Amino acid sequence: MADSTHCHPAPAEALQGVPAAWLRPDWPAPAHVQALCTTRAGGVGTGAYASMNLGDHVGDAPQAVAANRARLAAALRGPGGAARPVFLDQVHGAAVVQLDPGTPDRTAADGAWTAERGVACTVLVADCLPVLFTDRAGRRVAAAHAGWRGLAGGVLEAVFQCFRAPALTPYGLDAPNSEAIEARDMLAWLGPCIGPQAFEVGPEVRAAFCAADADAGRHFAAQAGGKFLANLPALARQRLAALGVAQVYGNDGSAAWCTVAQPSRFFSHRRDGGAGGTGRMAACIWLG
Repeated sequence: MADSTHCHPAPAEALQGVPAAWLRPDWPAPAHVQALCTTRAGGVGTGAYASMNLGDHVGDAPQAVAANRARLAAALRGPGGAARPVFLDQVHGAAVVQLDPGTPDRTAADGAWTAERGVACTVLVADCLPVLFTDRAGRRVAAAHAGWRGLAGGVLEAVFQCFRAPALTPYGLDAPNSEAIEARDMLAWLGPCIGPQAFEVGPEVRAAFCAADADAGRHFAAQAGGKFLANLPALARQRLAALGVAQVYGNDGSAAWCTVAQPSRFFSHRRDGGAGGTGRMAACIWLG
């Protein structure tokens, strides 16, 4: 299975408007496929939201969020021009929406895909796992917000089906690069999330995954009181492997990728959400 052997998330390349502390996937995607994941760095926020909070629903000053979103938009450029980040109304579900230049913000979904330039598939995270997708030829891109509920509920499988089916425009016409894409041609990148040493869950979470695949139980470490430590990236890799997606990169479950373990680098709802609020990071992918 193809995999990233790097233990540390790769910082952003020296691109105009992209802070060096942001992450860029280390994967064999075509050059016209652009992707990044923000960190806490590079924004204007203060206090618990310092500095690059992109969530407009977490109690941060609206003007700071607007300024940070403008900074993100300015960074989403490629050889083909700028791309607009489309911010979804994420509900920890498995719905996936097809983006076009007219798709409004707050569209209800936990995943997005497109075969068009001008829009960036974007998910907000602060412990949940962001998963970015493309294919070897860069015909489509997608992003999924995979907390445990979305992951167990099938959000990765829903994105997979969007790659496997012919692409159509909202008017029922063939979209650019409309042919179906085989699993062997798909690439996936896992971004930072709550790590397996920090993600304590109840038995109902383990049961939800084991109901679909009994082998998922090996990604849960038993703790006192009937609790478990769950390995979210490993569970995502297992589900991708079951779909035939073998080229998976990024988060390997090590501490370098853990949002909880690195308060100066990553926002974490589990770590800070009950102590006065925390921000949200964005994972974006677009056709440049």
